[in-house]
Amino acid sequence: MTNLIDSAGLRNDGRKFNELRPIKLEVGILKNADGSAYIEMGKNKIIAAVYGPKEVHPRHLVRPDRAIVKCRYHMASFSTDTRKNPAPSRRETEISKIIRQSLEPALILEDYPRTAIHIWVEVLQSDGGSRCAGVTAASLALADAGINMRDIVASCAAGKVDGKVVLDLDNIEDMEGETDMPVALMPNIGEVTLFQMDGIVSPAEFKEAFELALSGCQDLYKLQKQALFTKYFGTDKPQVQEGE
Repeated sequence: MTNLIDSAGLRNDGRKFNELRPIKLEVGILKNADGSAYIEMGKNKIIAAVYGPKEVHPRHLVRPDRAIVKCRYHMASFSTDTRKNPAPSRRETEISKIIRQSLEPALILEDYPRTAIHIWVEVLQSDGGSRCAGVTAASLALADAGINMRDIVASCAAGKVDGKVVLDLDNIEDMEGETDMPVALMPNIGEVTLFQMDGIVSPAEFKEAFELALSGCQDLYKLQKQALFTKYFGTDKPQVQEGE
């Protein structure tokens, strides 16, 4: 197996162990959605759209005291090196559930009884870590839709590659590395909404990877707020009136 970290401590794409991939975030890119967002995270290219709150179908799913959340994560046929079957896979069904469960704690669903909120996450190009990028984009789309939220959710993964703990694994590191640890966080509240781990680590490595993932979420959170401010204020910072 080819070494993914060189003697200088740099990874296959030139990043240091604690660096995120280049990130681009845009809010409000789909005219016909109630809220939408686009993320580029490394070579990942993902669109998230939110529709609702709207009437629930089928009617037996109605909750009298809160909204229900439906989520669909889908990878386009051209999103990977080899053509993907357009039919939903078991992995896509699993990630749809993971994204929904990551976002629900941030939503004040009791404000929208007897309704449904639909979240669509479409992966145009995949490069590892698409579930985390999907959560990050979907959270922005929910905020853009005006859904009442306790906080924005940011998501990032850490893992172990060539025996070293690193942040934000790309596709090669995800496939050939020893451990992958996706985390989602409501940074302002300090609550974790997603934690998964695939692989084996020591207690010290676990602590290091978890703290590194949390720091990545904090960095993403700043970029999320900048993207929202850019759409609504035309700047990466909120406008403050004189005297406030």
